[in-house]
Amino acid sequence: MTVLDGRALNRATLARQLLLKRADLPALDAVAHLCGLQAQEPQEPFTGLWSRLRAFEPAELSDLLVGRQVVRTHLMRRTVHLVTADDALAWRTRHDAMLRQRVLGVYRRELDGVDLTELAAAGRAVLADGEPRSMPELARAVADRWPAPGPRALGEMLVAALVPAVQLPPRGVWRQKAGVRYLPLSAWLGREVPARPDDVVGAELVRRNLAAYGPAATADLRAWSGLAGLPAAVASVRDELVSFRDDRGRELLDLPDAPRPAPDTPAPVRFLPAFDNTLLGYSDRTRIVDDAHRNLSVAGSPVLLVDGHVTATWTVEEGTVVVAPLRRLTRAERAAVCDEGEAVALFLSDGEHRGVRVESW
Repeated sequence: MTVLDGRALNRATLARQLLLKRADLPALDAVAHLCGLQAQEPQEPFTGLWSRLRAFEPAELSDLLVGRQVVRTHLMRRTVHLVTADDALAWRTRHDAMLRQRVLGVYRRELDGVDLTELAAAGRAVLADGEPRSMPELARAVADRWPAPGPRALGEMLVAALVPAVQLPPRGVWRQKAGVRYLPLSAWLGREVPARPDDVVGAELVRRNLAAYGPAATADLRAWSGLAGLPAAVASVRDELVSFRDDRGRELLDLPDAPRPAPDTPAPVRFLPAFDNTLLGYSDRTRIVDDAHRNLSVAGSPVLLVDGHVTATWTVEEGTVVVAPLRRLTRAERAAVCDEGEAVALFLSDGEHRGVRVESW
């Protein structure tokens, strides 16, 4: 069985994540290919797509959100994702049990004794009037029946687990700030969430994950989705897949015709947003970030890829992109970082600023 070392996996990951070269794709197709974008920070998907697409305009993504072709909803790992409307509908029921268990993992004591079926029915009844509500408003509307848990536990269980719900625009629209208001997914899209067999959805998730994240181990599939039941789905499609080993001996699965570039393929500098898919989509993240800096993937720090690996964090201060290296940069690397930093500064400021500052290491 062929062994893929860390550099080979890195280049495959960059290719699947559209980070090896910018793609000529519409934003909707890119969101679908990526299986959605991590989106608890509302503006971060714009940077994520800008770093991946050749001619991306923020208005394109805003229009998709307002036009109900993409939605912001709790899905993989119980985190807010920006996904296509079709994927939100197709995948939601497969995530239901995981979403409930993850909320219970935080609020089990508060929700002890609460009949979740009754709570779901009460939440749906409140939302049936079509009026968007914040999570506290929804929780307060049912709290007279369940006063003990408190509004946070009730609200989290309702909007993150029991009632498939979307965060409505203008939340998530380019350069707009807005509070979170919810409507049921089916009400917002005008389509019911279909009851699809778990094995069918599971097989689809495996194929789609490998197209965007492969080659991947089953542990990586679980880390990406938050679902514990995917081994059966993997078994159902194994005949369609090819196998490799990583340099730790783990089996890696992949689609036969998916891109696996040569390890020496040049990788450009890329500015990634906080909580980017590329960092959070794996159990073993060493293909993209060293173990010493693994916590950056969950700390909410935007990161910078140099030669395909996390090499710096970055922020924006008064229109200037400020880069904080994690190692010493060569002269050529620093020049490439400044070039790409200028471009991202122009993008984020709608052309008003182009300043870049690389701090000393």
